[in-house]
This record gives sequence, C-alpha cells and structure tokens, in this order.
Amino acid sequence: MTAKGLATLQSFIKDIDSSYVAYVVVAKDLNVTKDYYDEIVELTTRLQIAVYERNQTPPPASHLIAVSWRWLIKPSIEQQLIVFHDSILPRYRGFAPLVGALINGEKYLGVTALLASEEYDRGAIIDQDFFEVEYPLKVAKAIDLLTPCYKNLAIKIADKIIHQRMTSSPQNENEASYSLWRDEDDYYIDWTLDSHYIQRFVDALGFPFKGAATTVEGETLRIRDCIALPDVNIENRNAGKVIFMQGDYPVVVCGKGLIKILSITRDSSLENILPLSKFRTRFI
Repeated sequence: MTAKGLATLQSFIKDIDSSYVAYVVVAKDLNVTKDYYDEIVELTTRLQIAVYERNQTPPPASHLIAVSWRWLIKPSIEQQLIVFHDSILPRYRGFAPLVGALINGEKYLGVTALLASEEYDRGAIIDQDFFEVEYPLKVAKAIDLLTPCYKNLAIKIADKIIHQRMTSSPQNENEASYSLWRDEDDYYIDWTLDSHYIQRFVDALGFPFKGAATTVEGETLRIRDCIALPDVNIENRNAGKVIFMQGDYPVVVCGKGLIKILSITRDSSLENILPLSKFRTRFI
C-alpha cells in the first residue's frame, strides 16, 4: 500500500528478477487522500504478476513481505513473514510511527525490516536503513526521503531470501516504545501546546493525510500550512484566539509561542479561505 509500497515493488522489479515475485496483494486506504492503489495495480498488471485483493486468498509462497500494511496477516507454518516498519525499532512500535516521529521532532527517521511476531513489531530485526533530518519537515517530503530506505531494504531482503542468507537479531526491550493507533479525533490541534510542536503536528498530518483539524464556530477546518513565531507577553493568555493579522494571515495564540496560519481550508477542499471573515476568531 501507499507510495512506499509502490517504491518497494519498483525496486524488486528493477533490481531483482520479477519471476521471484509470485503475486502482489493490494488494498485501498480511505484514510489518505492518495493511496497509490491504482499505480500499484497498473505496474503489477503490466508486468504480468498476479494481483489479489486483501479479502482474497492467494496461493502459497515461501516468503511474505508486508509494506505499509494495516491488517493482520496469518502466514502458514511454511511461510516466513517479513514486515517493513516506518521506524528505527525498537522505538515507535505500532501505528503511524512516521507521523509520531515527525510530531515529536525526532532527529533520525528510518525503516526497519523485521520478522513478524505474535506481538506486533517485536520480532527480530533483519536490517535497518535511516538518515538524519532537519525541521520544519512536511510528511510528504519525509515519505520521499524514506523511499530510498525502502528501496535499499527491498534489494537487500530479496538478495538474502534468494541466496538463503537470512539472519536477524533480537530487539533491545529496554529501548522499546510504542505508537498508538490514530483516528479522526487525533487530527485536531491542541492550541494549549507549544507553537513549534503545533507546526510539526500540522506538517506531519498534511498530504497525503487529511490535514490537521481545528474548529471555528462549529465548522471543521484544515490547516494546511503554518509557521511558528516568537512569543509575546500576553496578560490574559487564551490559547486559540487570534492576536494579530499579518496581511491576510492570522496569528494565533498557543500555550507557548504563536502560530501564523498561511493556508486553511474547509474540511473537504484544498482552496485557501484566507483572509478570515473577522478578526475576532477563536480556533478550538
């Protein structure tokens, strides 16, 4: 699934004999604005590789590789399941690890190839690829930066499988952390937090995701772009209120610091609705 799944498949096709690929299982992801489902199906079909939907039962295969996959896979006893996970394990086990790492401002991002286990993301590590990042960093750019990691790991793992050189190492449980699943409620901005955190939050939930959400007079809006500004002394601090207008751009009070909103849209649109209709606006 997703751009990462497409990139992994492209690497297999480019650097590994495609005859080693028995089939590809695909699924749509309604939680993102673009899931690359059509591109994956088109490439697989063009290469005459069998395609199965996730609710279908494919034939046996020696190894299964899961990339950007959100559902439980139950391999047979004869099969080995390898998972590509969007974090430098053992940190950020679980769900939406890239989003969580970006929000928290992690210095390094990466991908781990690991053996599947009964408890998610606790299996032995086969290989990892990672890199250093600087902020601000939008999630679309972060995904682009992760793509070479997926490609590198895909080639390495395929080579290990073909030449029967698979090795792995157990994770260090003392360094483990978890990332919870996210739903629609987790898109909403908490204006009582630090402005730099909020900027990372907005950047982490942008395209291909739905966009960080806020409410104005009962209507859900999506903040597409913003920048953190230095704080000012506010005697009656009230997070979420507009304090200044810099041209068409409202400046909003945060728990610490200020946020200048550069682009804000209605829930199902990409059209910037700035300037606001009134100065006295409260974001909730």
